[in-house]
Amino acid sequence: MSDDLQPLAPDEGVERFLRHREPSVRKSTLQNARTRLSAFLDWCEDREIENLNELSGRDLSDFVAWRRSDVAAITLQKQLSTIRVALRFWADIEGVEDGLAEKVHAPELPDGAESRDVHLDASRAEAILSYLDRYQFASRRHAVMTLLWNTGMRRSALISLDVDDMRPDEQALVLEHRIEQGTKLKNGEAGNRWVYLGPEAYQIVDEYVAENRHNVTDEYGREPLITSKNGRPSGSSIYNWVHRATHPCEYGECPHDRDPVDCEAVGSENTPSKCPSSRSPHAVRRGAITEHLNDDVPPETVSERMDVSLEVLYQHYDARTAREKMEVRKKHLE
Repeated sequence: MSDDLQPLAPDEGVERFLRHREPSVRKSTLQNARTRLSAFLDWCEDREIENLNELSGRDLSDFVAWRRSDVAAITLQKQLSTIRVALRFWADIEGVEDGLAEKVHAPELPDGAESRDVHLDASRAEAILSYLDRYQFASRRHAVMTLLWNTGMRRSALISLDVDDMRPDEQALVLEHRIEQGTKLKNGEAGNRWVYLGPEAYQIVDEYVAENRHNVTDEYGREPLITSKNGRPSGSSIYNWVHRATHPCEYGECPHDRDPVDCEAVGSENTPSKCPSSRSPHAVRRGAITEHLNDDVPPETVSERMDVSLEVLYQHYDARTAREKMEVRKKHLE
């Protein structure tokens, strides 16, 4: 615990945070924040935490595990979003360590937990990839967005990939569940599969590995395909990279009339997900699945390629409009 911190009781911290927020948010938003933070206060009382100065990343991990047993994953994500904002405020008033908010890691959402209306539109994906192809070719961002959009794979699948999983002769990748070596696929060994990239996408990934990948190994001696400076990236790192890559101001003009100089979503110290137009890896996956279906790829093929059942695919991932579905059917009726 830093000597620079000033003692702050949990209930006082919550009240200070709510007073700070009150002038700038709607009444309903403030009430939602109060409700979400009440669970945090219950946990503090249960753990006999009387001073927020004492909070650590491990404590917050324990809180996430404690709360996960009571609420749905998407509800937990909303609650943790409020807690992150509160932690940043408490850091500003010297109540908790700086950077503690970034140690709150939400669990990955299950299939279909978000609205299927929240997806990366194909036209935006094409604009992003076109920009990256021209100005940031074979960068990490280019490789990440190419893989997520081309294959629709989950964030956990992307993290699990090694350099040795590349198959140049087939222009493909091998996805494998290796939980005993620190990585996993959502559906376990049932998710093991080969994924075809094609010549253009494979070239981007191949050149990323040759020119821009950090030469690092993980604790098991494996060489991650996508890397941070320290090794295999965390889920939160992928989350932030994708949100930042999908900022409209990264490849065009801001549609929200914001100035990048003081935008809360821009800059290394800010929060990429606060851009209203940014999209999560899950939303990119949903957009990729939708675009495959619009391209008349058989649903059974999409199901196998993206490792999702047909039932879940239709119920939660198919974001096509009624007209788009008709256009696909017309190709067969003609």
